[in-house]
Amino acid sequence: MITQIQVRRSSFAETQVVSLDMPDLAEGEILVAIDKFAMTANNVSYALSGDMIGYWKFFPATEPWGIVPVWGFADVVVSRAPGIAVGERIWGFLPMASHLVMRPAAVTDRSFTDAVTHRSELPALYNNYQRTSGDPAALTAMEDERCVLFPLFSTSYVLYDYLVDNAFFGAQQVLVGSASSKTGLGLTNLLSRHGDGRPRVVGLTSPGNVGFVESLGTCDEVVTYDTIAAMDPTIPTGFVDMSGAGDVVSAIHGQFGAQLKLSCAVGATHWGAGRYRPEQSATPHPFFFAPAQFAKRDVDWGPGEIMRRAQTESVRIAIEMRGNLDIRHEQGSDAVTASWRSLVENAIAPNAAIMASLR
Repeated sequence: MITQIQVRRSSFAETQVVSLDMPDLAEGEILVAIDKFAMTANNVSYALSGDMIGYWKFFPATEPWGIVPVWGFADVVVSRAPGIAVGERIWGFLPMASHLVMRPAAVTDRSFTDAVTHRSELPALYNNYQRTSGDPAALTAMEDERCVLFPLFSTSYVLYDYLVDNAFFGAQQVLVGSASSKTGLGLTNLLSRHGDGRPRVVGLTSPGNVGFVESLGTCDEVVTYDTIAAMDPTIPTGFVDMSGAGDVVSAIHGQFGAQLKLSCAVGATHWGAGRYRPEQSATPHPFFFAPAQFAKRDVDWGPGEIMRRAQTESVRIAIEMRGNLDIRHEQGSDAVTASWRSLVENAIAPNAAIMASLR
């Protein structure tokens, strides 16, 4: 049987566990057993933007239900696809489930694309899977970090590259909303190492997370959300927001006005808070779409180079994070759904991470 955890699209805390018969594979298809996957606030952001960006479309379910994508490892258990052997281990974008049917295409020694029809118009970044048999031992030893941190730190890197690519939009400081989030702390880490001409790095966080953010040593200043009004409004500022909280965005826009050179949304760690609804703003607040910057750099630098750089930095930051991160392993549908609800309720500590399995 295939087990899936499905989430009600209009109420993320509500889930159902669905069992499906194993399918008969067509020629060119493989069946993978999903070994383990990470569950982070990033996955809640996928659900929140599921219709806007199309995350519900990767692994379809019957409405009003949806399957949240996750990053994890899977093993090939049946193969009718040339060049893909039973027993091979892959890493990539997977459903919150026990198994998945895939149709490998563009197969190389290192990767393949899932060419199942309904994914053909979705961002290519998420349709590519890494074949891990040739991975160096050091990378193999970081499987949990690869699931929990690498996708988030890759987003951190492409955000950093976007800022660098645009000369920081003329900002003298960059405010990182939800600096305790994995994507936020990855971005502050990269900004802090920029070198000559780097802007000041300011982490925004809740009072309870100040100690954790300060302990990372990557921010020039840590500011709590309730003290935004005390910040100097004359400094040209860029704002990269992982919180998604409308009151925080409004406070930043109100404080800096025309000195706000960039404002963009990346995630929604505070997904239950009201969204930002601008009436009149000197600066728009669009959603940052990482695959667009990846695609730009594939043209600028050559295919795959930005991903190589992002993964190199992800390894570095993950190693630096050891000792600051507590990875929990949860197994079985009850434990996994309970962990999902904890994420939705924002009840997971910033120094905690979840690796889950339905096998």
